[in-house]
Amino acid sequence: MGQKRTLSGWLTNRYLLIIRNEENFAEKKTLSFNYARLILLMTLGFLISLALAVYLVTSVLEQWLDPRHAQMMANRQVLNLSMSVDSLEMEVRQKDQYIQNIRRILGGESEELEELAVISDDSRQFNGEDINLTRVDPIDSQFRAEYEQGDLGLISIVDEGNDELREIFLFTPVEGIISGGFDPKSDHFGVDIVTKENEPIKSVADGVVIFSGWTLDGGYIIGIQHRGNLISVYKHNSEILKNVGNFVSSGEIIAIIGNTGELTSGPHLHLELWHKGNAVNPEDYISF
Repeated sequence: MGQKRTLSGWLTNRYLLIIRNEENFAEKKTLSFNYARLILLMTLGFLISLALAVYLVTSVLEQWLDPRHAQMMANRQVLNLSMSVDSLEMEVRQKDQYIQNIRRILGGESEELEELAVISDDSRQFNGEDINLTRVDPIDSQFRAEYEQGDLGLISIVDEGNDELREIFLFTPVEGIISGGFDPKSDHFGVDIVTKENEPIKSVADGVVIFSGWTLDGGYIIGIQHRGNLISVYKHNSEILKNVGNFVSSGEIIAIIGNTGELTSGPHLHLELWHKGNAVNPEDYISF
């Protein structure tokens, strides 16, 4: 009991701190305190200092005091770079697949197109909603699949909703006689135009060349992407004058009429127009 009273008394006894002038001993300031209050103030000060130190170490001074900071920042940068690389690889794969599909379409590789169309049907969605399409020719199916992936709508071949296409002025690629008309039921997705030998072929509108090369069925082929989701395809040329990536103007010469490829019976131009992934009749929009 005596020890407790002594400790309690030591904590609660009040003390007076007097500050005097050294020269004349004049009293300047008087402070009254006890050890209990002094210990409490010191504890609060210590806790506040500790909290402030922890905050500074974990935020402002982290890059200097935390040895893991540099490694964490490096790991974060590596993660961001990895995500960027993955995104770029995905875009490159999609573009490569798009180009390969265009080559297959223009080359008439129907078996491969059917397989690709089935794959596209499994994951076919547009803005979160399923799209149900009737089964069409593999070439048309592949164009549908490509344009669905590109956030584009679909129209029917006989749909009257081609007002957007009618607003685009299409230049006559070559003047001549129509020897074969547009007939999707027989897999003839364009028109055949017979004209003089070595006649130059012109682009139907401004656009960018997306295909320029040789296929077994179509011979020398050139394909051009125009505004309004329109693609024009020119087959059986004897010579191609533009390369992939070239910009062409409406009426600009892009090829020379010819008789190349297995699916030809004489010098002529086979012209196809694809609008939003569907083949349309060129005679409805171009005056030959």
